Order: sequence, then C-alpha cells, then structure tokens
Amino acid sequence: MGLGCSNVAYPWLVLGLLPPGLRGLMLAAVLAALMSSLASIFASAGALFTLDVYQRLRPRAGPRHLLIAGRLWVGAMVGLSLAWLPVVEAARGGQLFDYIQAVASYLAPPVAAVFFLAIFVPRVNEPGAFWGLLGGLGLGLARLIPEFALGTGTCGSPGRCPPLVCGLHYLHFAVLLFLVTGLLVVGVSFCYPPIPRQHLHRLVFSLRNSQEPRVDLDLRPPKGGDGGVRLQDVEAEPGGQGAEPSEQGAGPADQGAGPPGPGGVAEAPAPPPKEGVWSRVVDVNALILMAVAVFLWGYFA
Repeated sequence: MGLGCSNVAYPWLVLGLLPPGLRGLMLAAVLAALMSSLASIFASAGALFTLDVYQRLRPRAGPRHLLIAGRLWVGAMVGLSLAWLPVVEAARGGQLFDYIQAVASYLAPPVAAVFFLAIFVPRVNEPGAFWGLLGGLGLGLARLIPEFALGTGTCGSPGRCPPLVCGLHYLHFAVLLFLVTGLLVVGVSFCYPPIPRQHLHRLVFSLRNSQEPRVDLDLRPPKGGDGGVRLQDVEAEPGGQGAEPSEQGAGPADQGAGPPGPGGVAEAPAPPPKEGVWSRVVDVNALILMAVAVFLWGYFA
C-alpha cells in the first residue's frame, strides 16, 4: 500500500506514539465524535423526511406512525450508505476523510455564499439567491460527477479524470466556487428590483439595530378589491410599533402598544438591548477564530 493512502494512519499514530493512559482516551474521543456526527445526521434526515415529506403524504398519521416511518427511513439511509462504499473506493481510493471533505467542498460553498450575502448585502433578492444556488450547485456537480465517475486515482496510480476538470485541489476549488456563486448572486440581484427596506429591518447586518416595524415579505397586497390583508395593517413582530388601524376597528390607543401591564393598560414596547462589552468580545473572538481557521485551511491545503 502506498504511503498516505490508508485510513489507519491516525489510529496507528495513536497506538504507536501515545502512552497507554492516553490511547483509550483518544480512541474514545474519536469514536464519540463519529457516533455523535452520525446520530445527528440520521436524526435530522429522519425528521426532515417524516415531517416535510411523509406527513404531507399521510396527513392523518399519528405520532407512533410517524416514529416508525422515521426509523424505517433511517434504516434505508444506513443501507444506502453501505451500498455507496464502492463509489468512495473508486473516487478517492478508500480515503474516507478526504472523500467527505471533497463532497463538502463541492456542495457547501454555494449555500455559504448565499447566506453570507443575504446577511451583509441588502441588495440581494430572491431571484439572485435562486439562480446563485442553481449555478453554484451546477458547477459543483460538474466537478463532482466526473471525479466520481472517472476517479482521481490513488498515490500509486493516477485517475482517468482530465486535469482540466480535476487538476485543481478541491479546497482551492471550494474558494473559487464561493467567489463565482457570490458574483452570480449579486449580478442576478441587480437585474431585478430590490427588496423594500420595510421588509429587512433586523434581518440584515446594516439594519440590525433598527427599531422600525418589519413587514412580512410573504404578505402581499390583494389583487383588486379592498378585502384581505394590507401591508400597512401588518406588524412583523409582536410588541413592535404599530401600523395603521386595521379593518377590525383598532383605535389609536392600540398603536405601538405592547402586552397589557399590571393595571390593564398597554405598555410601550421596550427598545432592543444595546450591544454590551461581552457581545463585542464574542464578535472579536469569532473573527479571530475565523481568521485562524482560514489560515490553517489554506496552509495545509
């Protein structure tokens, strides 16, 4: 077996270099992390299938019925995972960790780019996010499918995937995919009207401290007629500053009123808390950790 082509490198280092007291601790930590990751993945996948798919097909299913359906789905996923092992062997020469990182590098950057731009760029809208995700995932699959179909080879023998497609390292490809998706999201967003400011209060970074009432973007004015819900009648958050009186006869005293106080009189909503010292400490620590993670990622890539 060629050097660097084995999945037993880490266990071999643990068993060969660590003293007897730390061997069990390290192996237990690795097994606990693996079991925790698998448990969270299977539980999330089972919940998504049961609540978002199966419950729509069987709306009258009870809790026990849904529990059995979720367990059967998890069992099917375990079987599919075992059947997928030959694909891992052909794609990455059996290097499981390398395979996991490669798949994440092809599929995760488009989602990360859309979330990042949606928070920090108020000009991003729904068409930009949709076409950005579609284009980014398409580019990721354009790299993923040939690599898995042709193989990248092992340390001893090269794969059949062309260097033009698979020559770039998957971590470097992830950075390129993130940038391309971001450009696509911004470019398409500028081709469509922006989201009105009244829908973005406390949803984007630049308006995080805004005290204006936020209107739900899904509540649109009716087409023709005066019936239905009007945008100016909607409050986005309970206890926020009120809008105009609704059709049910809300008077001026109800505007901007929060929950009733001890004397039965509605109290004014409390302003959002200001950022304190510890929140800034958390922000600085997050930036430092992100910088260290990016440096280690790029250095060891």
